[in-house]
Formats: sequence, structure tokens, C-alpha cells
Amino acid sequence: MIAIIPAAGSGTRLLPHTYTIPKPLVYVAGKPILGHILGDLENAGIDRIGLIVGDRGERIIEYVESSYKFQVDHVYQRERLGLGHAIYLYLKEKNHDDKPALIILSDTIFEANLAEMLDSQYSTIAVHKVEDPRRFGIVELKGKFIKRLIEKPDSPTSDLAIVGVYFIRNVHLLFECLQHIVDKDIRTRGEYQLTDALQLMLDSGEEMTTFAVAGWHDCGTPDTLLQTNRYLLGRAGKSCDMPGNIIIPPVSIAESAVIENSIVGPYVSVAAGAQVTKSIIEDSIINEKASIRNALIRESLIGDNAVFDGQFSKLNVGDSSQITFGK
Repeated sequence: MIAIIPAAGSGTRLLPHTYTIPKPLVYVAGKPILGHILGDLENAGIDRIGLIVGDRGERIIEYVESSYKFQVDHVYQRERLGLGHAIYLYLKEKNHDDKPALIILSDTIFEANLAEMLDSQYSTIAVHKVEDPRRFGIVELKGKFIKRLIEKPDSPTSDLAIVGVYFIRNVHLLFECLQHIVDKDIRTRGEYQLTDALQLMLDSGEEMTTFAVAGWHDCGTPDTLLQTNRYLLGRAGKSCDMPGNIIIPPVSIAESAVIENSIVGPYVSVAAGAQVTKSIIEDSIINEKASIRNALIRESLIGDNAVFDGQFSKLNVGDSSQITFGK
């Protein structure tokens, strides 16, 4: 079984952090976003990963190959022409045989029994009920089968949002449908959409069902990233004893992080090599090798190698930055 992971997006809504870090490698609750997804794939017994990468894609490939035991191959998406285009490129170059495939987006963390989804005798799309379906692709059902797929409808006829996990049994048909929309230049909102290809599959008689996920956590903006950090730490965060400090769980603090004379937590992730000195930190994500001194911060993202020496603030500081207030 292969899992195809589109990971070429630029992550503009997470700037300035994604100037230097590919969006899937942005840190949340103790590991990169992609790490949470790959852990679920391991647990489901998947042993092969197909990556679609763009700028700085070598960092994503290196992370997967160095941290996991998957068989990994990849293609580059030089032009970002949509999710459908990304999957088309991969299948054209690597795989469009009759074996089933799981397609899973690289920036959304979900809660689902993937093994159960992969047991389906039909192609299956993961869904979750949402309050505002206009922001998402949605599915319309007829009985247990999908009748229609609509990308970000202005007048939604369903509250079942597509969450970015697709189990496709007929991969060859998917490739033919993707090739059709690319060859005929069929675009929705300026891009080649995977949902349009899936609709062509439905129109050709392919039967598809839905699979409800218990949780769905967006990591696309600083606010939603912090919300996801809170949720994941609340579910699996740890408490720890660090003499000379007050640690309020749940937190995730890397073994190589240095905490001195500080209060950390709740809902704080501190990555490897980070240093926190004489500070109070709550509801924040501190990335690798960042340095925080004399600070009182909450609801903040501090990038790799950033230095913050100062006073109370709410920050969104990119990698390799330095902020110093009056002492």
C-alpha cells in the first residue's frame, strides 16, 4: 500500500515561518506537522510513501528518510497548479497501476482509524461535519454513496467537508480523469482540482463512500496552529520535572532543550536545542535552537534560531530573527 502525500505548498498563511521551513515541517506538539501524519500511516501498516514536493522539498525528503522506515520516492511540482495537478504529476511519473492508493494532505492532522478505512471495498473519502462548508470541498450523498463533489460552494447543499484523506481503489481511472482535466485545461478557481477528477470518476460509474473522522485539525495559520498545539498536548502532552523551574502540564519539551529559572506551560511546545531563561511562557510554540530570555509571552510562535530578549509581547517571529527590547 502506498500513501501519496502532496507537500509542495508554499504555506503563505504561515509566513514568516515558511520563508525558510516547508509548511509540513512546521513544529506542533512536539514534532513537525508531517510527523503526526506519518505516525498514523505507520500504525496503519503502510510501508511506502510517495512525496510531491516543491521549493526546499529536499528537506521534507530528508526528514522522512532519516526519521522513518518507509520506502520513499518523490516528484517535484515546479508549478503550483492545484492538488489535482500534483497528483497527476506523481501518477504520471511513478504509479498509475491497479493497486489502491491513499492520498493524504500534508498540513492537516486528523483522528481516524486508517486501517478501517483501508478495508473498504469501495473508494472512500474522509469527511467531517463543519459549520461553514463554503470554505471546503463538500460531498453530497445518495444513500451511503457519494452523488456529487463540489469545491468550495457558494451555496452549500451539504455540511460534510472533505478533510484531505482519500482512499482510491481504481487508481488507473483516477489517472485517466486527471489527465482529462489537464489535457482539456479544466480548472476550478484557476487550478486543476482533485475533486473535479473524482467527480469524473463518479460520472463514469465508480462507486465511492465516505468515512467520518473523529477529529480534524487545521495547521494553516498561526491561530489554528496554536489551537492544534493545544488540542494535541491536551490529549497526549506530558508533565515533567525540571528542578529550578515550574512546569505546568500539558507540555512537550525536547530532551536537548534548556529551561532555567522559568515557568513553562500549560500548552507549550519547546523544540530541540531551544533555551528558555528567566521567562514565563504559556500557550506557545518555541522552535529549534530559539533563545528566550527575560520574557513573558503567550499565544506566540517563535521560529528556529530566533532570539527574544525583552518583555511581555504577543509575537509571530520568523526563523533567524532577533528582537531585543530595552533592558
